Amino acid sequence: MILTEVKDKATKKDFLNTARVIYKNDDNWVCPLDNDIEAVFDPLKNNFHQYGKCTRWILKNDKGELIGRVAAFINEKKAYNYEQPTGGMGFFECINDQQAAFMLFDAAKNWLHENGMQAMDGPINFGENDTFWGLLVEGFSPPSYGMNYNPPYYQAFFENYGFKKMYEQITNHLDVNKPFPERFYKIAKWVSQKPGYEFKHLEAKQIKKFAADFIEIYNDAWVGFENFVPITYNTILESFTKMKPIMDENLIWFAYVNGEPASFNIVLPDANQMLKPLHGKLDLVGKLKFLYYKWKGVTRMRAIVMGTKQKFQNHGLESALFIKLGEYVLPLKQYNVLELSWVGDFNEKMVALHKSMEATFANKHLTMRYIFN
Repeated sequence: MILTEVKDKATKKDFLNTARVIYKNDDNWVCPLDNDIEAVFDPLKNNFHQYGKCTRWILKNDKGELIGRVAAFINEKKAYNYEQPTGGMGFFECINDQQAAFMLFDAAKNWLHENGMQAMDGPINFGENDTFWGLLVEGFSPPSYGMNYNPPYYQAFFENYGFKKMYEQITNHLDVNKPFPERFYKIAKWVSQKPGYEFKHLEAKQIKKFAADFIEIYNDAWVGFENFVPITYNTILESFTKMKPIMDENLIWFAYVNGEPASFNIVLPDANQMLKPLHGKLDLVGKLKFLYYKWKGVTRMRAIVMGTKQKFQNHGLESALFIKLGEYVLPLKQYNVLELSWVGDFNEKMVALHKSMEATFANKHLTMRYIFN
């Protein structure tokens, strides 16, 4: 087997095409856009390069055929928040061959160790955790945009190598046409009518303002979680800008209490239903196909992130935001499913919210860690 670091146009192409080899007979898989993958490794398109670095490899067999790939990265803002300096590995793909898989894991481990790391988390992204994050272990169904998908045999590779589960990432589904439980609905309606409580959907022309409101809420809501690193304005503005081609302003809602940003719910149409026919290519033909499928409409939405400032938690704001969303969505008669993805098993409040809405299980990913000897 031949391991090659990705450094030129040819190896970049091979890195992208490896996934096409692995999933050529899997109808559930949706090929991510080549542009989205390459943007992760482009310092001009991913601001995580400002305080980190990454590299990647491809693996071929003795016949010169692509059989695997992997990436490794170090986020200097997060690496030293743990007992051991910890890097990341991701974008792992491999044929069903443990020797090949271990060779790829070794490549990531050795590079990270040479750069001062003593552990690696995986499979994760060189960016925020809303995309390309986690090992799928239950619910092998067509993924929504940004959600990792992989063959079932990957789990044995990770466990046999020595990765240990850090936490579970649970994704649930809501039947859009099924009414909320009466108690949930009553609380939400009561909250939405309270004096000083205001609810607004995002407006693209004011995207910088909403990005600032998002950061204010997010950094307050998540500060209590272990190893939390505040999100930066550039990071979220970059994410909001990337969302613009697929976003529907009326699906993204913010709550304000006496003018203060208090809570948000970011929901997007599931772009994967538009992207699957493109096979990862957003060339001229791909763009025309995308526009057609966008016009045709999709049937699934994805709630990618929710957050509420600590002092406004348990006020029912999250419930009210879902009611506002429903007031727009239901008359459209377009969407069937709202995917709530993903919530960590450590986030008890969000797990309880999903339960209160009678959401049903969709799939489970694992975030895992391997500590070097």
